[in-house]
Amino acid sequence: MSRHNAAVVVHINENLSDTEIHEVERRISTGDGVQAACVHQRTRHLLVVDYDAERVKSTQLLGELRSQGLHAALVGGI
Repeated sequence: MSRHNAAVVVHINENLSDTEIHEVERRISTGDGVQAACVHQRTRHLLVVDYDAERVKSTQLLGELRSQGLHAALVGGI
């Protein structure tokens, strides 16, 4: 396990269906250096991504979401 664990919160502007949000979670979760990604049922616009900061940068994660056609912005790290 990496010692460079980080987490970031990303705000997604779109109102996505359950199927769409689960697909976003699945796609980002399979990215290099990503350990997990999830959206809470009550805060569906906020995606939390746990990742290895040595292997991937938060801006790369944001770029991946935007490449899926989403309007997203980094909120902050946790």
